[in-house]
Amino acid sequence: MIIWDNFLPNAEKVAAEFPAFNSDAWFEYNNPIEIKKTCNNWHHFGPETYKTFQHLLSREFVEGLEDAFGVPLVADHGLHGGGLHSHARGGKLNVHLDYDIHPKLELQRYLNLIVYLTPDWKSEWGGGLGMWSDPQTHIETVFCKFNRAVLFETVNQWHGLPDPIMCPEGVTRNSIAVYYLTEPDNATDRKRALFVPSADQVGNPEIESFCKARSR
Repeated sequence: MIIWDNFLPNAEKVAAEFPAFNSDAWFEYNNPIEIKKTCNNWHHFGPETYKTFQHLLSREFVEGLEDAFGVPLVADHGLHGGGLHSHARGGKLNVHLDYDIHPKLELQRYLNLIVYLTPDWKSEWGGGLGMWSDPQTHIETVFCKFNRAVLFETVNQWHGLPDPIMCPEGVTRNSIAVYYLTEPDNATDRKRALFVPSADQVGNPEIESFCKARSR
């Protein structure tokens, strides 16, 4: 995992362009394992946001990642599962593995790049990105500091934010996400995320059934 602080030179402008949380631009997830809003529609991106995604998806940027990781990569310009993400108070995302094979490109997901864009986020609100070596073994949590970028390999990397966020009403945990793909190597055929129940849901047959259905 690589962490960059002060990642975007135009972070304040991108943050200011996020749609209002009640905007029709968002697609909402509201179920026992994920409570969040997302937007991957380029028509809803402001000028600075649009230019930022163009840069992060550019061949020049991807070549830098290829040099760092030694793997040929393809940027997902369709932002499948990526784009803008926003969590309000109570938002959460159970521990999960990302999809292994892109449903349209048939390439393997390899890298996640996440940039946090809520100014003055406080640690007591939670919302840090947690990493697990398996669903029960927590490794670390990365605080979602403004303009911090987190880059990590997704293959067999469990991650999430299973504890409900406790930010004040009217504040949202905002981020942008871009994913990079490669030719499949020992990949599964899973084209959806694989979730596990949170600590307070373990043993609940309805939640366990929902997690299995979500992965299909």
